[in-house]
Amino acid sequence: MTSAYVPATGLLATLDLLEVSHGGAVTHVRLNRPAKRNALSDTFIQQLHTCFLNLPEATRAVVVSGAGRHFCAGLDLSELVERDIGSAVLHSRMWHAAFDAIQFGRVPVVAALHGAVVGGGLELAAACHLRVAESSAYYGLPEGQRGIFVGGGGSARIPRLIGVARMTDLMLTGRVYDAPEGLALGLSQYLVEDGAGLARALELAERIAANAPISNFAVMHALPRIAEQAQSDGLFTESLMAAVAESTPEAQTRLRAFLEGRAGKVVKG
Repeated sequence: MTSAYVPATGLLATLDLLEVSHGGAVTHVRLNRPAKRNALSDTFIQQLHTCFLNLPEATRAVVVSGAGRHFCAGLDLSELVERDIGSAVLHSRMWHAAFDAIQFGRVPVVAALHGAVVGGGLELAAACHLRVAESSAYYGLPEGQRGIFVGGGGSARIPRLIGVARMTDLMLTGRVYDAPEGLALGLSQYLVEDGAGLARALELAERIAANAPISNFAVMHALPRIAEQAQSDGLFTESLMAAVAESTPEAQTRLRAFLEGRAGKVVKG
């Protein structure tokens, strides 16, 4: 981590369930409801949505982390009591809108995970583009034991990470995956020691922020759609996206720098 992070001002500073700070081109969004294990209330979801719709223009990557001992223990179940069908549908769609703003927003998002990454917390993590897990992280979907069903996009996102059968197991049996299992299955891409997750996530975000914005945007928006298309359609979409990306002035400058020996080569490190 090379940048000093300073608290956000303006609208983002008014979001009392989030701690938002900026360091260079990276914005750090910390879930700030530790007494409730960062359980996601309606207000919490609305503040997340507001945050990601109002990121500063200078932001090129975001890190999401959780205050206290846990990343996020899921939905605040107290808000489900006596909710009718109509309001329940709208409630789920509110979550969808907020998490879509993360997955299909303007910049890539890295999640720093520790402790509970459970229920809605796992749905939130799955909406991020990269996930760094500390050794303490554990994953579960207890909705089956609560008599409910995922409503924050988990059924659309989590099977794409671990498969339908594994998600079925989590929901039917209450199985919990630990951090090494989560890494092996694809719930995280990085596993670090306890206490090192945020620093690693910020380091990755700073590296991502140095990329050309159009390249990051293509990875976020085109890649998941191409993966869902028939191969011939995907290849055509790829050609269009490649043409857009390589024709930008920034791409031309970066390619010229590489050809002239002024840019680093790919090395293992």
